[in-house]
Amino acid sequence: MPQIRPITDLRNTTEISNACHAKREPMFITKNGYGDLVIMSMETYEEMLETAAADVAISEAEAEFAQGGRLYDAREALSSLRRKHFG
Repeated sequence: MPQIRPITDLRNTTEISNACHAKREPMFITKNGYGDLVIMSMETYEEMLETAAADVAISEAEAEFAQGGRLYDAREALSSLRRKHFG
């Protein structure tokens, strides 16, 4: 369940920080009853960036394959790379 807190709760920074680290998910901050900010721990932010980067890489690979790209057997590709780079 997402955490939704009023902006006045930001006065207690230690409590907000502890809550963000404990839940490991974004906290939504409202102002006058409407969404205003989203805050999260650095760990959660970095995880989200890594997930987004992986999603982009997968989308790019799917688009490349759709445009006539080739599929390679993983074992063959890894064997080829080992021979090329390790002798």
